[in-house]
Amino acid sequence: MWTRAELKNNAKAFFKYNYWKMVLAALVLAFVGGGGGGFSFGSYSQGGGAETDGASSVGMVPSVQLTSLDVNLTTAVVVGILVAVIVVCVVVGAIQWFVFNPLTVGAQRFFVVSHYRKAELGELGFAFSRSYLNIVKIMFQAQMYVFLWSLLLVIPGIIKTYEYMMIPYILAENPDIDSKEAFAMSKQMMAGNKWKAFVLELSFFGWILLSTLTCGMLSIFWVNPYMYMTLAELYVALKEITYGAGPNPYVQNSGSWDGGRWNSGSQNQWSGGDQGQWNGQNQQGGQWNGSSQNQWNGSGQGQWNGNNPGQWSGGDPNQGNGAGAQQPNNPGQWNQPDNGNWN
Repeated sequence: MWTRAELKNNAKAFFKYNYWKMVLAALVLAFVGGGGGGFSFGSYSQGGGAETDGASSVGMVPSVQLTSLDVNLTTAVVVGILVAVIVVCVVVGAIQWFVFNPLTVGAQRFFVVSHYRKAELGELGFAFSRSYLNIVKIMFQAQMYVFLWSLLLVIPGIIKTYEYMMIPYILAENPDIDSKEAFAMSKQMMAGNKWKAFVLELSFFGWILLSTLTCGMLSIFWVNPYMYMTLAELYVALKEITYGAGPNPYVQNSGSWDGGRWNSGSQNQWSGGDQGQWNGQNQQGGQWNGSSQNQWNGSGQGQWNGNNPGQWSGGDPNQGNGAGAQQPNNPGQWNQPDNGNWN
């Protein structure tokens, strides 16, 4: 189970590790997701001249006469305003759906990747190169559903907003996902967490008020990146609670998260850079523990101790001890006694 303190502590640590790039990514996300605008226009009234037969008479009601020119002019103005409003709404909507929504997904991906490694700003354009139309479609559906639910009452709209809260993050990791599966996953992840997510966001209200005293500078350089990284941490926590913690999806050969299922790519190869390599060809039940750097546990079959190069001790009948020991009958034979590789 997750706590606000844990998410925020993690977020602050990752934020400080990649400060300036997070500031820029948060600035983009705030621009595409936090802006709003309205259009207001006054009604147009056209008055005609009052005509009498010269002198006014007692009890005579002045008559108002509109010429055909006045009527046509009024109609043209009203139609022109309506057309202008429709065009503006279509243009703004198109920008939101085809530009801002994909940028939102890319920015959320940046913060999710930051949980696993130091993210690059190139992640912001992720949605434009991976299943772009699918991302546009699902984001549009989510926004339309929230809008329609909001027409009933405010409360249902708020509930659906939090129910679909994880959809941008899910698309950030699964751009090819089916829309029904994306909504089902977000609903499952947020089940029992809507109120806690609301309180988590509400906990930043004091920071937002404080940022007004700095004309928004505090929001740009601290509050927004801190808040967005915390929400990304919420997504990672809910993903691991709901579907289990898999391997790091953002390192080579570790696979990717596919709709709640971990797709490990080559499935039996782990490359630990300078720490060692394990090639699990035909091996079953074996696990490479990269944290200890020099230990390979094969379901109780034995242990390779890299601190003493050249020594493999285990329960395999073909085990070998000493420098240069090999196991020719074992597909996972150990070679190269002078370095820490188990191949």
